[in-house]
Amino acid sequence: MLLPIHPDNPEPRKIAEVVKCLKNGGVIIYPTDAVYSIGCSLENKRAIEKVAQLKGLKLKKANFSILFHDLSSLSGYTKQVDRSIYKILNRALPGPYTFILEANSNIPKLFDSNKKTIGIRIPDHQVTHEIVKALGCPLVATSVHDEDGIVAYTTDPEVIHKNLGNQVDIVIDSGFSSNVASTVIDCSRGEVEIIREGAGPIEGLF
Repeated sequence: MLLPIHPDNPEPRKIAEVVKCLKNGGVIIYPTDAVYSIGCSLENKRAIEKVAQLKGLKLKKANFSILFHDLSSLSGYTKQVDRSIYKILNRALPGPYTFILEANSNIPKLFDSNKKTIGIRIPDHQVTHEIVKALGCPLVATSVHDEDGIVAYTTDPEVIHKNLGNQVDIVIDSGFSSNVASTVIDCSRGEVEIIREGAGPIEGLF
């Protein structure tokens, strides 16, 4: 199903429809402040496995990010970060960044692996913000790539629906997205390392 949701003023009824789908183990494609993402509730193991299958991956090999409502939610899934790293997170988020942090013991259970790190995101997008807030738990996140390989990422939700709509429960249409993925910053070893420069500017973060 292709579900239009206003990007700046999301309709509560439609947000509730998406949340109901997620709570029932659904897989959705949703907008972020970078590219569209495929995801599901982090509390539904079977749904996470579906996302891995959709990406052609075994769950323990999947490097999915986790999308949060705010920084206060991180403590359930990451080890405590020091003050200097927290200041960087606080400056950058919400925004088009993925931060790699040390995972706590909850992460290996979710992904059937011995993962020691996890990528976290808090996008600056009202639709995603409202979904995660209403869901009450984080979302799994993995970028939607272009099926034809012409460009890295598909920006048109109608094209995404045409290509992937029969493999997911809902494709949210909040307009065209960016075709630039998030900036990835590794803070898992106490130092800051830029892994990928993307939509989020680096200047002024550190």
